This record gives sequence, C-alpha cells and structure tokens, in this order.
Amino acid sequence: MKRLWQRLAAGSMLAALSSPATAQTQGLAASVFRSSEVITFSVLIGVISAAMISAIWLIRQRGNIEGENRELNAALADANQRISRFQALIADKNRRIVVWDGLSDKPEFLGHLPAETGVPQDDREFLAFGRWVKAMSALDLEKAIERLRSQAQSFDLIIETHRNEILEAQGRVSGGRAFVRFVALNNMRAELAELKLERDRLQASLTSFHTLLDATDLPVWLRGPDGAITWVNEAYSYAVEASNPAEAIKEGKELLATIAREKIRAISTYDVPFRDKVSTVVRGNRTFFDVVDTRSVSGSAGMAANISAVEAVREELNRTLKSHAETLDHLATPVAIFDGAQRLQFYNQAFQALWALDMGFLERKPGNGEILDRLRAGGKLPEQLNWKQWKDNALAVYQAIDTQSDLWHLPNGQTLRVFATARPQGGATWVFENLTEKVDLETRYNTLVQVQGETIDHLSEGVAVFGPDGRIKLSNPAFRALWGISEPQAQPGTHIRAIEQACAVSYDQQDGWKRFAHLITSFDDERSSCQGILELRTGLILDFAVIPLPNAQTMLTFVNITDSVRVERALTEKNEALRKADSLKNDFVQHVSYELRSPLTNIIGFADLLKTPTFGSLNERQAEYVDHISTSSSLLLTIVNDILDLATVDAGIVELDLSEINLTDFLDEVSNQMADRLQESAVTLRIEAPDMLGSFVADHQRLKQIFIKLLTNAANFAPDGSRIGLKCQREGLDFVFTVTDNGVGIPQEILETVFNRFESHGSRGGAGLGLSIVESFVSLHHGSVSIRSREGEGTEVTCRIPSAELPKVAAAE
Repeated sequence: MKRLWQRLAAGSMLAALSSPATAQTQGLAASVFRSSEVITFSVLIGVISAAMISAIWLIRQRGNIEGENRELNAALADANQRISRFQALIADKNRRIVVWDGLSDKPEFLGHLPAETGVPQDDREFLAFGRWVKAMSALDLEKAIERLRSQAQSFDLIIETHRNEILEAQGRVSGGRAFVRFVALNNMRAELAELKLERDRLQASLTSFHTLLDATDLPVWLRGPDGAITWVNEAYSYAVEASNPAEAIKEGKELLATIAREKIRAISTYDVPFRDKVSTVVRGNRTFFDVVDTRSVSGSAGMAANISAVEAVREELNRTLKSHAETLDHLATPVAIFDGAQRLQFYNQAFQALWALDMGFLERKPGNGEILDRLRAGGKLPEQLNWKQWKDNALAVYQAIDTQSDLWHLPNGQTLRVFATARPQGGATWVFENLTEKVDLETRYNTLVQVQGETIDHLSEGVAVFGPDGRIKLSNPAFRALWGISEPQAQPGTHIRAIEQACAVSYDQQDGWKRFAHLITSFDDERSSCQGILELRTGLILDFAVIPLPNAQTMLTFVNITDSVRVERALTEKNEALRKADSLKNDFVQHVSYELRSPLTNIIGFADLLKTPTFGSLNERQAEYVDHISTSSSLLLTIVNDILDLATVDAGIVELDLSEINLTDFLDEVSNQMADRLQESAVTLRIEAPDMLGSFVADHQRLKQIFIKLLTNAANFAPDGSRIGLKCQREGLDFVFTVTDNGVGIPQEILETVFNRFESHGSRGGAGLGLSIVESFVSLHHGSVSIRSREGEGTEVTCRIPSAELPKVAAAE
C-alpha cells in the first residue's frame, strides 16, 4: 500500500507538469475565452489525466502482488517440506539437541537418547548433568556450555554417564542461538571414546605423578634403554645446578658419579632393585644419599633421599655419648651404669673414689650383686638384719618401672641418697647423692631458726609475718603487747581479718589493717614496701613498716615512738611560736617604721624652715639647737629607712630595677653625694679606678646605697684628717670594688658578727644596720661580700657583683 500511494503521488505531479504544456497548445483559444474559464478548464483536464494514470498504475501493482504471493506460497511449501525432513531426522533416538535462544534461560529440546544410557527423558531433569553424568564429565560439560553461551566458544567433549555409557557432546553457535548436540555412540566409536577417556585418565595420572615428584625435595630421574636421562624433577635439576629440568636433560647432567652409576648398572636387576648409600658432591658440599634404582624393559627409574642430616645426627649422637661419658666422669656425684645382665658398663671417678674399689676389679665389669657383697665385706654398707632380703630389694630395680630411692647411713658417718633407675634398653643406672653436708646444713638451719625465734621474741619491736594467703606465720610478744591481743588470738594460721577484728579495740580506722590486708594478699607482680605512723586509742604512737619477704610472705613491724613523737611535737609547737614571734616582730618593725617616717619628715621640714631667714633670725644658741634637731632627725630617718629596707628583704618582696649603669659617671655621682659627709668628718676620699670601666647592669639605687653605706661606715671609723680609699675594677663581667680605712679595726672575736643586725662596735658605730643592708643588697644581685680587719690597722670590705641581664621586652607588632 505504501508503494501504491507513492505511485499515485508521482502521477499527480506528472499531471500538474503537463497542464502548462496543454495551455500553450491552446494559446490561440485563450485569446478567445476569458481567463477564469481557461483556468477552470485546465484544472479539469489535469484531474482527469491524474485519475487515468492512477488507475493504470493500480492495475499493474495488483498483478505484481499476485505474482509475489504465488512465489511466497511456493517457498512456504518447500520450507514445510524441509522442516518435516529435519524433524524426521531429529526424531532418531540416538541423539538429542538442546537450543538456547540468545541469553534466554529457557531451552528448547529436540530428539531423544536411548534409555539404556541412563539419560533422563524429562527435559528439566536432563539439564541436571550431575545426576546422570559422572562428576568430572559433568563439571567439564557445564563449563563448556557456559563458555558457549557467553563467549560463543564451540566444543567437542566425550562424557561418561553413571551407567558407564559414552556420549559425544558438541556445542555450536548459529544465528544467535546456542546448540548442544548429545549423540549416543555406536560400538566402534564407543570403544574409541573409552580409549580416549582411558588415555586422558592415564595422562592426568602421569601429570599428577610428575607434579608430585616435582614438589618433593628428593631427586628423581628416568633413563631410557640406552641409559640416557629422559626425565628429571625439580629437585634433581636443583642438585645438578641446572636452571630447569629441561636443561638438565639436554646437557645430560648426572647427579651420581661415574663409579656409582657403574655400580648401579652392575648390581641392579629386574627383580632386585639397587639400594645403597652413595656419597656425591651437591653444590660444592659433600652429601650422602640413600639411592633406590629399579630396572624395567623401557629403562630404569631412580630416587635419591638426602641422608646427610641423618649421618650428621648419627655422628653427633656418638659425640654426645662420648661427651656424656666424659661429663659423668667429671661429676662429683658417683654414677654407675649396669647392663641387662646386671654387669657394670660404666662408672665415673667419683664412684671409684666413694667406695675405694680396685680399678682392676671394676675394669673386669663385675656384677651388681658382686659389688654389693664386696662393699659389705669391706664394712662400707649399712648393717642389715637380713642381708639377703635387703640385697634382693636393692636389685629389684631391674624389674621395676619407677625410680627407687633409699637413704644409706654409712658406718663412716656419711649419709647417701641412692637413686636406682631401670633403663629402657635394659639394665639400671645407680646415682649416689652425698647428703652429709645437706644434713649438717639442715641441722644448723634448724638451730639458726630457733635462735632467730628466740631473738624475735625478745625484741622490743613488734614483729608479725604473714603468708600470701593472709594467715599469720609468727608473731612476737612485743607485737601482741602493743596491740593488746592475747597469744591465742595471734596463733599461727589465724587470718588477718580475725587479727584486724582483735585489734579494732585499739585502732579501727578504715585505712589501717584493711590497708595491711590489701598489701599482704595482693597479686601484684612487684610488691612494694610501705611505711607510716599509727596513733592508737591507747595513746601509743607506732611507726609501722610493711616489708615484702621471699616466698610471697610479708613482715609487719611496729616501733613504739610515742616519746619521740611527743618531743617532736613539742619542738614543732616551739618552732611555730618562734615563727609567729618573728612575724610579729617584722609586723611591728614595719608598722613602727612607717609610723615614724611621717613625723620625722615633718620635723626635718620644720627644722629647715626655721633655718630660713624668711621666718626670722635665730640667735646663736637657737641656731645650734635647730642644727642638732635637723642632724638627729636625718639620722633617725636613715635608720627607719634601713629598717624598712631590711624588712622588705626579709619578706622577699624586693624586686631589682635593673638598668645599664655607666660606672665612671656612677662613681662621680657617689663622690659628689659623699662630699658633705666626708667634710663633716674631716676625711678625704681616694678613688682608684681605670679610665674606662664601661657599663654595668644592676639596680642603680640599691648599688648606690651599697657604696654610701660602705663609705659612711668607713668615714665613721676613720680618724679625723685621715684618708679612706675606694678601689674599683672589672674582672670579666663582674664589678669588684673595695673600701678601706685606717681606723682602729675590728677585733677578731667580733669580726664574725659584723653582718648581724643591730650589732654596733665603737663609739660612732650607729645602729648597726649598715653592713647588714650591704650584705642583703649584694645578695640580691647574686654577689658576695668579704671583710678583713686587724686591730690598729683598719678595715677592708670587698664586694663582687656579677653583671645582670636586662629583661627582654617583646617588640610591638
């Protein structure tokens, strides 16, 4: 129909194209008719032409369609005939075809197989190959079908059913469909398939056997009738230093030497294989092999087991036995070994020395009973009431299973522990352990234990020992007296809980005996000791110690320290009272000093005002009084300031204001400030210092106070009209200065107390705070002060101050 409509459209287009030609042929007539009539007439003629052409085309198409239908009917008849022939062919009971259309899981089944093959007739059961095909064949068939459907990989297989019937399976792909044809073979083909299966099984077995031999570390080889190597395993190629078995076969590398191969060829027969130990060199090392070589019609096969380790063990065993004998011979413990016939096979020197037997007698290997008889005859064995019975019991070890032991008390005073052990290969080993020293030590130990027990019982310290199970082992009377318990309450075996309850009358705090119980019964790997003090209700104060002992035992000791603790408490209370008194003194000094500074400042101020002429003139006597008031007030203010400085130093609140000081300018400043004071005492100052002392980091104000105090003190003790000296120098980073005077000096008995506070010496000594302040300020600078003085020669004070470091200030961002 589609083609029909295309032809009708083409006819319409031809009619439309032919209408202009017709209009030209009638050009003359167009001039006679009107234009509208001409157009109508042209359209009518075009429609009639198209209708005629369409009718003709439809008639021709109908004829073509009838011809095509006849051809299709003929082809359908031929296809039905071929399908009938194919179905007749497939209907043969000797084959069955399974068809899968694409990846569809539902197959189509055609044909049948004979029932005697064991193949199920039901389609669903047919695809369960494991039910009617042997396992290996079923696994190969399923894998082949999977590859056929997924990868279009054809296959040809021979499968075997559970009834031992042979089928041929062929897989192919055609037209997007997968076909698997199962064919029951006839007799000849079945025999051929069986032979093929047998060949595959033999080939698989041979491959497995070769794989097994390659996996072992035993060299294996096969030889042909001519004696040439035809196959070797990996161990063989490794032994002959070949990269692989093929190279070893190609190069004909031999594991065994020529002499060994000739020996194998001469000895080996078809009935008796060659078996012997052969020595050869493998990779540069001498190696021993246990070789087995068998001969057959097709050649020979051999295997070599490396027994080098066994030979080494055998040699090591011989060396060990020899070393064992030498070791036993050097032992201090007597040893004798007898064989199954009860004859002496081995003895060491200690055995011969113990019994003092003749060497000739021992070398002829006497019997065990014979040795016992000789020892009894020599009076070397314990006396027995029934010697025969005792001897039979001693020799019964040869039939015993367990080791027998006995104590022999010899007539010479020795004590022996005798061990007799039956040997697995027959005979017995006798070991004589000398217990003489051990018995003696045990006796001494028991005596020592008794002495220690008596010692512990008479100690003034309380002692108690507990086992790891928390039960008391021993305690002394002092322990029971301190805790107020009786001896039955602390008898050995009593648990620590019971002792805790008995001691609760004297001490029942939670951290007391409970803590002891935890330390004693804990399972910690490292047991630690513990010490402390307990105060009982009875007023006793005990110093206790928990001490771990060997064997997981623990010892508790208690010492009565009541008297010493009371003395200590009294001393502590006294020290606390002294500390409070010192604190009150400091508070008093600070309070009084601060309270005195204000009126003193007023007095000094008013005295200075009275000296001013503005407020009126003073007579000579009044001026003298005002000068005394001003001098005394200044001196008192200095003393108050010194007291405040010492109080702040004692309180630990003094902080140094460190700065960089030019020492030359600093000395000028000090000398100017001391000018008036030196002038009053008619004393001159001599300064010795280098021109360039450099700079120094210290507290400027405190350092100046040190200099002023030392110079003032020197001026006070220097005679009128004399000279005091100041010597300054730098030693590395330290600033060292010395102040000297030629005064009366300080006596030696007073020299040690000059730095004490309020220690004044001489008529012009002052309050006795100057050197104390100097020492305090020098110590704040981490320096040192020393003084030397002799009566009538003067005094020398030396200070050494290290340069400090300026505090670092973080730069602003």
